[in-house]
Amino acid sequence: MSEQSGAASANTPKITLYTSAMCGYCVAAKNFLKSRGLAWDEIRVDLEPGERDRMVARARRTSVPQIFVGETHVGGYDDLMALHRAGKLEPLLAGEAA
Repeated sequence: MSEQSGAASANTPKITLYTSAMCGYCVAAKNFLKSRGLAWDEIRVDLEPGERDRMVARARRTSVPQIFVGETHVGGYDDLMALHRAGKLEPLLAGEAA
């Protein structure tokens, strides 16, 4: 199941979060994106086992959250925040290479 939250921007690449219910880092990632006014698609791997397999194939990681901006794999919450602190998240969100 895919859920969308936040405000959409016409030129921002699609943001996808693979999450589960009992995941504090998933909540933190969603709160960060919400604070930035960004929209995302949420895929709950705990509700849809096939989606976990798809996430692992796509991200090569088994933990959640796994975050994608367009087709670019950002990683987990810590990776998202490191990208933000390094000033590389905004260019990625603008569709530029990070």
